[in-house]
Amino acid sequence: MPPLVTAGVLLAARSLSAPHGVPQPSVGEILRLTGATRSRAYEIKDALEAVLPTLARPPGRPRVEPVPGPANVPEFAGLGVEMIQFMKRNPGCVQSGARDHYADCYRRFVLELRERHADMAAAEFAAAIDLPLGTLEDWMRCVRPVAAAAGAVAATSADEPRAAEHDVKQAQIETVLTAWRGWRGTFGAFCAHLRRDHRLELGSSLIASILFEHGARTPARRGGRSRDEHALRASFETFFPGAQWVGDGKQLTVVIDGKIFHKNLELMIDAASDAATGISVRDEEDSAAVVEAFTQGAQTTGGQPLACLLDNRPSNHTPEVDAALGDTMRIRATPGRAQNKAHVEGAFGLFVQKVPAIDLDTRDPDALATTVALLIATTFFRAFNRAPRRDRAGKTRVDLYKQPITPEQYQAAHAALRERMRKQELARQTRAARRDPVIAALLDDAFARLGLLDPERHVRDAIACYPRDAIVDAIAIFSGKRTAGTLPDGVDARYLLGIVRNLHHCHEAEPITEALIRERLSARDRFLAPLVSERDAILAAGGADAGATLIALVDRLVDADHAIDRHIWLDAAAELVAPHPHDERIALAKRAVQRIHTAFKLSTRDRAHLERALLRRLLPVT
Repeated sequence: MPPLVTAGVLLAARSLSAPHGVPQPSVGEILRLTGATRSRAYEIKDALEAVLPTLARPPGRPRVEPVPGPANVPEFAGLGVEMIQFMKRNPGCVQSGARDHYADCYRRFVLELRERHADMAAAEFAAAIDLPLGTLEDWMRCVRPVAAAAGAVAATSADEPRAAEHDVKQAQIETVLTAWRGWRGTFGAFCAHLRRDHRLELGSSLIASILFEHGARTPARRGGRSRDEHALRASFETFFPGAQWVGDGKQLTVVIDGKIFHKNLELMIDAASDAATGISVRDEEDSAAVVEAFTQGAQTTGGQPLACLLDNRPSNHTPEVDAALGDTMRIRATPGRAQNKAHVEGAFGLFVQKVPAIDLDTRDPDALATTVALLIATTFFRAFNRAPRRDRAGKTRVDLYKQPITPEQYQAAHAALRERMRKQELARQTRAARRDPVIAALLDDAFARLGLLDPERHVRDAIACYPRDAIVDAIAIFSGKRTAGTLPDGVDARYLLGIVRNLHHCHEAEPITEALIRERLSARDRFLAPLVSERDAILAAGGADAGATLIALVDRLVDADHAIDRHIWLDAAAELVAPHPHDERIALAKRAVQRIHTAFKLSTRDRAHLERALLRRLLPVT
């Protein structure tokens, strides 16, 4: 059996066993052992889950599907003729290969054709238009596709091209622009089409530049780096050896008799000397691991540091950790910046380079795995601490740690660390004072139901600062992803906070955009006037047929190039659907969402955003 199929079966079994409490391997283990890719394995998993319900049928003979008779032949021929005519009008809308590609206009035409021939069996209809039945069923379902192929970019033509000149270069440019206006396939296939059918030996970059300069195509841009990345470099403030330790955990893999064990290595690193002071090896990264590593570090160095920097994992900030630290100040790492823990991350990097794979045979695997991991880590970091450093004049980390400090250095470090902790405490108190008791009760219930750890309420206080809509939607998304088994391994309460933050950003942008639309419409902005006229024309042409009018509005919505244009079409669709009765409104909303998800030229994130925006207007949380 191919590894991809094996991975899909294991992922499906993991998803089905979760409600029953049956232990299963993690997603990472399944993908690593089978060598399968995540996206393809999840595609096979979803295909298996769609087929599994069909395996259970009532006793008796299976149903015999009727064989199309001669009476269906004219209808079959008519469908074939319509498909051929459509593909002649839209070259490139269907491309065959290792994986077939269908343009958005082709999907829409198939859906419209299916509505006109709803009385025909799905299998017969798919055979008549030469389309796989599974693909047709996926398009008919109002769900988000598992893997969206890169869709065709809609042509947004600029001014009419100038009259053809005799210059060869100008003639080539005109050929590229003319061919692009009628193209419905992908950009890569378009470049191959120019070279093969038009004999234009132009590179893909040059073709993209021609289309961009003439306003016919705007390529998608990847997000750049954070603007403050360079500004925050070298901003970690160090004092003297023993003033501040940095702690973190890393998962180690130990193979015993062919069985894989995962152990957590907790490490304490001195920020000034980069010396490893304490380590701990346990089954998971929890409070006990932090306490053990810190206690060993205090025994090794003969004293505790002034402060200990730990990341924002809830298990690092429990009463047990506070009790072990005693007078040592516990400082949180800056969220979203791994550079804040560069000392311990660098040590883990060297550890991975130096230590070979741990693969042993023994009768007592679990106990030996812990012992071997501890011995190897201890041996490595003892040698690590004794290695001379060229950037420190040949001194070892032990030498640097033992350097004498003055009372003035000690007092300055103590005051600075105390001030940092005081600011964090003031921020926590401010968040607590602003906390809404209703939101607090909602979050308490959600955290208990989802099993999220937040002993000091730091995460809940941070979430409570956001609006209710973002909080409710985020809890639903987190719960749904957990039920579907798509949450990343090892997620905690901070993952929920990230979902709330992202949703709030989207929710906040929408009212601002809507306000801009209202202001610009009141001023009769010349840029929005054509859109308003087009919207009114569509509404007038649709008449009483709300379904057809809604499809026309949604098509303009997904083809819009600017966010402000999308809001106009989104509002028009919502106003059209809102007056209808509840049942009709739900049916129309499903049809609109189905139409949105056939636009594969939009990213999965953009399609999901348009879906949420429409449903939020129809079913607001009050």
